Amino acid sequence: MAVDVTVRANNRVIDGLQKENEGDWEGGFCFIQAADTQYGMIDSYEDNGDGTRWEKERLLTREAIRGANRMIPKPKFFIVCGDLVDAMPGSPVKDEQIRNLKDDLRLLDNSIPLICVCGNHDVGNSPTQESVDRYRESFGDDFFSFWVGGVKFLVVNSQYYEDSSQVPTLKKDQDQWLDQQLESEDWKHLVVFQHIPWFLRTPDEDDEYFNINTDVRLPMLEKFHKAGVRKIFCGHYHRNAGGFYQDLELIVTSAVGCQMGDQKSGFRVVTVNEKDIQHQYYELDQIPVNIKLH
Repeated sequence: MAVDVTVRANNRVIDGLQKENEGDWEGGFCFIQAADTQYGMIDSYEDNGDGTRWEKERLLTREAIRGANRMIPKPKFFIVCGDLVDAMPGSPVKDEQIRNLKDDLRLLDNSIPLICVCGNHDVGNSPTQESVDRYRESFGDDFFSFWVGGVKFLVVNSQYYEDSSQVPTLKKDQDQWLDQQLESEDWKHLVVFQHIPWFLRTPDEDDEYFNINTDVRLPMLEKFHKAGVRKIFCGHYHRNAGGFYQDLELIVTSAVGCQMGDQKSGFRVVTVNEKDIQHQYYELDQIPVNIKLH
């Protein structure tokens, strides 16, 4: 049995990363945003296999972890924005993929919290109560907030915006929780993490598989912007992308695992300063050791 090194949210919060102990700004810091470790996808997508091999993803994940461990200063946390493994709920290999992922994540320096976001492969394209419950058993809550150094972070389950037909009550629970979380508080920045991007390039782009439908997208972007959110970090696309809704930046980060574009496997280093938040995607063999905090 793999040791669970992920920081699990319960009751919509992470113990130790709450406003009571992390609500004050104490200076700039960095964190790592990754996405789509997705054990098994290289086999099925690139190698024309059946998704039952994932040694390539294991090697890439371990390389990402080694890069994070070398960084100075230490990242305040390492977050993976969904599709942790490739197997869909009910697959006979899903539990083994999760065990192997957790084994590999154990290599992360234990001073760096490892936080997980759920994706469509984690709870299904059309989530059910059972699939969400199984995810929560493995990784903790699927939507929650946490604080680091005076910055408030929100993690949302984007699958409820994609297809909540089988879980309308869970969708309502997240909506009500989110409205409460977006009420004004004394935070330095307000940041959102999710799996599926609201858009890839522009807020008015056509609906497609890799974004969220316009009729949901535009009201939600306006809600986030009005509340003061200025950065939303996503995955899902297996390529880097992103754009702006007014002065709200949406950032789409390519995969640690299987690539579908011109990038190579990597993750994003995010530096949080008092006035702004900056970010840069690094391929795994280009991860810097010394991180400059402005």
